[in-house]
Amino acid sequence: MSSSAKRSRATYIGPRLRRLRRELGMTQAQMADDLEVSSSYIALMERNQRPVTAEVLLRLSVAYALDVAQFAGEDAADVSDRLSGMLRDPIFNDIEFAPSDMQDLASGYPALSDAFLRLYTAYRENETALADRFHQPPSGPDPVAEARRFLSARKNFFPVIDDQAERLASQVTETGRVGELFEHTQGMRIRSLPRDVMAGAVRRLDHHRRELTLDETLDAAGRNFQIALQIAYLELNTSIEAALAEGSFQSENGRRLAKRALANYAASAILMPYTDFQSSAERLRYDMEALGRRFGASFEQVAHRLTTLQKSGQEGVPFFFIRVDAAGNVSKRLDGAGFPFARHGGSCPLWSVHHAFRTPRVIIPEWVELPSGDRYFTVSRTVRAGGGAFDAPAVDRAIALACAEEHASRLVYADNASLSPSDPTPIGVSCRLCHRAGCLARAEPPIGRPVADDTFRRPGTPFAFTDE
Repeated sequence: MSSSAKRSRATYIGPRLRRLRRELGMTQAQMADDLEVSSSYIALMERNQRPVTAEVLLRLSVAYALDVAQFAGEDAADVSDRLSGMLRDPIFNDIEFAPSDMQDLASGYPALSDAFLRLYTAYRENETALADRFHQPPSGPDPVAEARRFLSARKNFFPVIDDQAERLASQVTETGRVGELFEHTQGMRIRSLPRDVMAGAVRRLDHHRRELTLDETLDAAGRNFQIALQIAYLELNTSIEAALAEGSFQSENGRRLAKRALANYAASAILMPYTDFQSSAERLRYDMEALGRRFGASFEQVAHRLTTLQKSGQEGVPFFFIRVDAAGNVSKRLDGAGFPFARHGGSCPLWSVHHAFRTPRVIIPEWVELPSGDRYFTVSRTVRAGGGAFDAPAVDRAIALACAEEHASRLVYADNASLSPSDPTPIGVSCRLCHRAGCLARAEPPIGRPVADDTFRRPGTPFAFTDE
């Protein structure tokens, strides 16, 4: 480790020491007496001109009953990385920052660092608010847009929830099954009941009878997920509420949808703990079927989890996730790849995710290129929700994961010899934002382009437009 890194991570914490002294209502001389050092040494440490040694830290912990690890700021490296990620935003392109600047800020000014991160997150969350407002229904805010904006501003990554879920996952390893963890920690039993008894519910917690009941038509992956979800609501609710408190919700429905998304996130993190899942994903080269079998999860659950691998030093491939139905309605978007998807309406009909219904459960890899020239590698497949019995209702949807061209070599699917990044499928973000000419699949003309007069000439495409 470099001397700069050592300096920023533990020993030079002058502003924290000064804040502690002031919170205690002490003078430098009084603190010096308690720590058995000189007043001048206290002053030098507070100005970051002298390090706070291990011996002084020990005396601080004894004298003032401090948690040394928390006070010394062992999380400064993580905060520094988050600040560095924030400063990669294009709005800061003309400003140069040294890596040591972020380290010094995170270590020496933790409250200011937190303020900057919160402000930036609020900026990201509200960046799309104006666009959403134009699509807001007359009855009020769009709760789905609110929840999506909340997740997008945080890149669908919640490190505190991940860390706590990983600790619960270690207990699952000890007990053997997620169900046994629930029974052990909650003192309740788990029962599977017929669909008609469950009256339309797949999961129901009965405090009076001290039991969790599940629809017996759930498959193993669905059953485990519902148990983990109930554990998340019971054990991680404080962290979930803390994350929600940082959001800006105009409606209670929007907040509830965001809470449900965070609970689902936590359940996935319990079943697919970050460290083990990320390392397995790299070893298996993001083979989603193989990952599903290793962690007892469904294809869609694995795809969801792959969008959350943002932890500093343990990053996975940054993915964009989309889920559509046969009519083209988008029911879920998760963005960790910077994919410029349309925030409203459907996606491009030329994209293979819309063709996946022709070959159910078959994985379709594809290279795509946007009008900007940016290329992405995508993997599409249908998934089914419901079912489990002859007369049980079910719905088929298609999901797709997409990553930028530079990450594709890490995916096993990109080894397909019949695919080449030099021969991508030309797609657009949406018809209204795509200016490609001659597209037979176009549903409407692009914004800002006049439609051509077809009095004397009718083109073969649904819409022709001019450059006038």
